[in-house]
Amino acid sequence: MTDLLTTIITSPVAKKAGVPQPTPLRRYEPGAPVCEGPVLVTGTGPYAAQLREWAGQLGLGLAVAPVEGAGTADPTAGATSLNAPNEKVGAIVVDLSDATDPGDLAVLRTVAPSVKRLRPNGRVVVVGTDPAGLSDPAHVATQRALEGFVRSLGKELRAGATANHVLVRGEAWDGLRSAVEFFLSGRSAYVDGQVVRVNDAGGANSDILRPLEGKVALVTGAARGIGAEIAAVLARDGATIVAVDVPAAGESLARVANEIRGTALHLDVTSPDAGARMLEHTRSRYGRLDIVVHNAGITRDKLFVNMDESRWDSVLQVNLRSILRMNEAILRDDGLGEGGRMVCLASIAGIAGNRGQTNYGASKAGVIGLVTSTAAQVRDRGITVNAVAPGFIETDMTARIPFATREIGRRMNSLQQGGLPRDVAEAIAWLVQPGAAAVTGQVVRVCGQSLLGA
Repeated sequence: MTDLLTTIITSPVAKKAGVPQPTPLRRYEPGAPVCEGPVLVTGTGPYAAQLREWAGQLGLGLAVAPVEGAGTADPTAGATSLNAPNEKVGAIVVDLSDATDPGDLAVLRTVAPSVKRLRPNGRVVVVGTDPAGLSDPAHVATQRALEGFVRSLGKELRAGATANHVLVRGEAWDGLRSAVEFFLSGRSAYVDGQVVRVNDAGGANSDILRPLEGKVALVTGAARGIGAEIAAVLARDGATIVAVDVPAAGESLARVANEIRGTALHLDVTSPDAGARMLEHTRSRYGRLDIVVHNAGITRDKLFVNMDESRWDSVLQVNLRSILRMNEAILRDDGLGEGGRMVCLASIAGIAGNRGQTNYGASKAGVIGLVTSTAAQVRDRGITVNAVAPGFIETDMTARIPFATREIGRRMNSLQQGGLPRDVAEAIAWLVQPGAAAVTGQVVRVCGQSLLGA
């Protein structure tokens, strides 16, 4: 979606005058390489060798860090040396999961010359150990320091490059591999400065191109916008889709369902029997339910002092209470199956707040609380529950925001542009993959590292 300011900035006159141009983001395409190589894998942690071998198996090509400023170069036979002035690197992965003292963080300085050589849309991923499982103050402080480094570096990178952080707990190789692949790939185009925790419950995708083959996914609010894109991306990855929306959106919903060869279910998510009807429809048609995406949501914005009862109640009912009620049916023993996946749509408004959205912010913060508590309750059934929190995403709804507010929203992030519905859908598509079994009870922001909130 092109906006007025972007049109002006990208005009021939502006280009000739040397005005900096927005960087087109590299987005996921099935069958394309995970990222543009070579990849520099370095660090002192125990996963570095495995990550290096894995990158080689993917055909990404490996890089050796420049000698200047580095203690020792990675001893990788056949790797691309970054000593040559024009050599570029597509991604940098640093394993410091073994760091126990602040002095160990000096290793980060050795990759500074390589960061200067990042290609457009390059990636930096730092691997650490989850401080929640540690007790020694120095150890905890050192690992927590990595988060501050990553978030700050993400704000310094340019040309579509991102920096993200993966924290491991236990023997977490499978989960680590899945998270690193997500962050290196175009699926994470609008994900920047984020932290993902992985445990030892990881798995592997049996089909790289269609990791959701044979899965049945239910998506609410699927008639348009982000919901329609979620349905399309999950179908592309192999899932059979049950698209849900209100009866008033029947024509749009039918079109979405037909395009992806799924089925349409017309119902209001606030109905007391909505969850039971979804479950009955899905199981009678397909015999199972593997994935649930709670996307349906509304806004009814007003300053709090002018907020009427209708605006307050309707937003809380649709965005939060309906999920609680539907989950009572969906999470029964005969509902979402063993190893199922659930993703809820939160928002940065639920993390940082937003003027005129006290009702919306409350509902989305409530969704985050729902996710963390529900994840703990169903963990022993192998079910994961996560949230995705979009920032400024280019939709029909954001197109109606007043001009000045809209332009500020687009550019108040490290990538200096709005995201696309597809960016939200790609993050969800990763979270519901078999390979993401190690990620649960978490919130992944799809906001280009918005300057609002953490």
